Amino acid sequence: MSALGQRERITLGVALVATILSGLLTFAGAGSVLRFAVSAVALAALAALVGQATEQLGEQLGPGATGVLQSALGNLPELFVGIFALRQGLISVVQAALIGSILGNSLLVLGLAFLVGGLRHGTQRFASGPPRMIAVLTVLAVSALSVPTLVYQLHTPANQHADALSIACAVMLLVVFIASIPYSLSAGSATVVPPEHDKGAPKEVWPFWLAAVMLGVAGVGAAFVSDWFVQALGPAIDALHLSQAFTGLVVVAIAGNAVENVVGIQLAAANKPDYALSVILNSSLQVALGLTPILVLLSFVLGGAHLTLVLPPLLVAAVGLAAALGALTVYDGESTWLEGLVLIGLYAMIATSFWWG
Repeated sequence: MSALGQRERITLGVALVATILSGLLTFAGAGSVLRFAVSAVALAALAALVGQATEQLGEQLGPGATGVLQSALGNLPELFVGIFALRQGLISVVQAALIGSILGNSLLVLGLAFLVGGLRHGTQRFASGPPRMIAVLTVLAVSALSVPTLVYQLHTPANQHADALSIACAVMLLVVFIASIPYSLSAGSATVVPPEHDKGAPKEVWPFWLAAVMLGVAGVGAAFVSDWFVQALGPAIDALHLSQAFTGLVVVAIAGNAVENVVGIQLAAANKPDYALSVILNSSLQVALGLTPILVLLSFVLGGAHLTLVLPPLLVAAVGLAAALGALTVYDGESTWLEGLVLIGLYAMIATSFWWG
């Protein structure tokens, strides 16, 4: 454990304490809001631990493997939450959480990075090629969400085959996602984690066995905590008088991504906008092209509710607006604090629109 840096020790400590407390509260039948809050903290810490362990494994295997591992394992906690929620029939929560993860990264976190970086360093410049490609892939993901929804809303002949159409779109998204990984790596896109950005701080390298054990423990912990989180989710929604849509779009999405997203903002504050954009935008892309189709396909295999890509029209419109505004802000290879404020403003308006359901 001596190889763990201070940040990793804090993350591990929070994850252990919150996970144990979440389990105790669940088995003791404590109040749903308390169980929900504690399990959300545990989930966020475990998500950060998964990210750190994946990064360290990649350090041992090389930069190419880092990108592949991050793409495959980076969203384990969100995957478990989605599976358990679908088994409880919370389709609207899962749909909103998936869109919320995309919106949270591409609007809120990117906006905060632009805002903080712009206020500290003025106009920041970055290589626009990789972000533009991510924008194109994001538009494809939005199209995959839009087509089944339009088919349903317009009552076309394919309306009776929403399951088959969703599976076909999910398979195509996965094919494109897998094909995009080597392209992103060869283009220098940071599905590879950026170098240590703390001023003059040496980067701690974990032994391979420690990274593997940490990843396994964090993965198992995320599976248990996700189950407890979802058990408390329904009663907590009722107790707090929240809608399922708002809970999924904002609360669940932020719980699964909050800690990791801090890294992107820190990189922008350190005047490393290329790394910041790579971390933030690739996180959003992994949800859109990877996690979403995987959950769609798994829902037809594992039992429980079937997740289709027929979404509420407002969710589709929201992610479409986010993709369009995100593409406009990164296209010129420059960012300012005002562009960040614009992105945050759109996120706030979308989140508010779902407050009532």
